[in-house]
Amino acid sequence: RILPRVEESVNAILEAEVLTRSSHSSRTSYAVAADLSEMELKKILIEKMEGNKATKGAGGSTKGTQSRQQFASESAHAEEPMQTTCQMEETSLSMYETGADEQPIV
Repeated sequence: RILPRVEESVNAILEAEVLTRSSHSSRTSYAVAADLSEMELKKILIEKMEGNKATKGAGGSTKGTQSRQQFASESAHAEEPMQTTCQMEETSLSMYETGADEQPIV
């Protein structure tokens, strides 16, 4: 099923973010918490979408499901594209290579 792979991927991304950001003291804990909350919300949205697909496939009411899926789809298109863990590690490391007197862009 897709959900276990998605969950595994999201968890890997979350772990990579925690490790990357906790090793750089220039980011505030508030910003890290906000980013992690966003990832958790995306994870919940994916789980809800999977649940709706399962309900639809089981012969449940589809009108509300279709509406929620369309809303979720529109919301997802507005988001930035997801990166693989490998891509994220490559960009994360270069993003934090700053001099001692430079300030991060928040």
